[in-house]
Amino acid sequence: MAEQKKSKEIDVLAMAMSVLEERKTLAVFVIVAAVVGVIVALATPRTYRAQVVLAPELSSGGIGLNNNMADLASTFGINMSKNTTVDAIYPEIYPEIFSSTDFIKALYDIKVRTKDDDTPRTFYYHMTKEQKAPFWTYPQSWIVKMMAKSQADGNAKGNDVDHYRISKQDAELCEAISGLILCEVDKKTSVITISYTDQDPLVASIMVDTLHNRLQEYITAYRTKKARADYEFYKAQAAQMKREYERSRNYYVTFADANQEAQLESVVRKTAEMEDDMQQKYDSYKNLLNSMRQANAKIQENTPAFTIIQRPMMPHRPSSRSRIQTVLIFILLGVLADSVWVLFLRKAVKTMRKQ
Repeated sequence: MAEQKKSKEIDVLAMAMSVLEERKTLAVFVIVAAVVGVIVALATPRTYRAQVVLAPELSSGGIGLNNNMADLASTFGINMSKNTTVDAIYPEIYPEIFSSTDFIKALYDIKVRTKDDDTPRTFYYHMTKEQKAPFWTYPQSWIVKMMAKSQADGNAKGNDVDHYRISKQDAELCEAISGLILCEVDKKTSVITISYTDQDPLVASIMVDTLHNRLQEYITAYRTKKARADYEFYKAQAAQMKREYERSRNYYVTFADANQEAQLESVVRKTAEMEDDMQQKYDSYKNLLNSMRQANAKIQENTPAFTIIQRPMMPHRPSSRSRIQTVLIFILLGVLADSVWVLFLRKAVKTMRKQ
């Protein structure tokens, strides 16, 4: 066993020595790889990542209650399923919200500014016109632009837009934007980290701030949907009942003033009936106002609150791999390619030529 291990070590050393002996070949591979690495490093645009860290509101009936808490409570004999309700939108599915096509397309009209230009432009314009692409993606970008131009010409001629379809350009753009958004949720602490990566650091910070605001609006709209519907219903009913009460009051006042000195039983009975009807409508109006206030309070109660642990700030260092690292990776690949060529491929090529 010791001799086998020693022979293997000798073989490895021999292979390494055979590669190092041919220094010219090694130098050619390393130089070519380094040149390619420099070209790739210079052609690859730098990207910056901005992030915001949030702590969501934890409540027994809403955001932050998950199955782990229920399982932990059940070990102590506490049943939380009957006394609590779980939101359909909870922190674990926030990444799915950010990858939604409707959510991403709603970001197109966001006004952004770049680090070197304070002129406002839309996020859609920034993504389609101001993004630098490596030279090896130019053919694909030309095809996409040609398809986008033909589609724009077709829409300009008055063709109807099918809301159930999405153009290839929009689909690819939404997929690209979705890949730039990262949402991480710590299951133990429920801390949410939202980050966005862009070629401009200021755009990255603006977009990550927009993302966390849009997320809060999205969750607020969901959690307050029922209360807002109730509020609008009671508001409309209260306005209608107020009009009916005022109309009944005017009829009562006019009739009472016209028959102030009348002693007829029919007049007295009618006056009492009109007064009762006016009072009933007034009571109904007050009840509707009370229900409207309760619904408004329910909206405030169900509105989630997010505590910002770390505010979005413009990053000054790129988050992408540095150019030196890219060059070193290509140099390492050159050394590996030289080793494969010297040890295996060269002999195989010579054998094939002889045959």
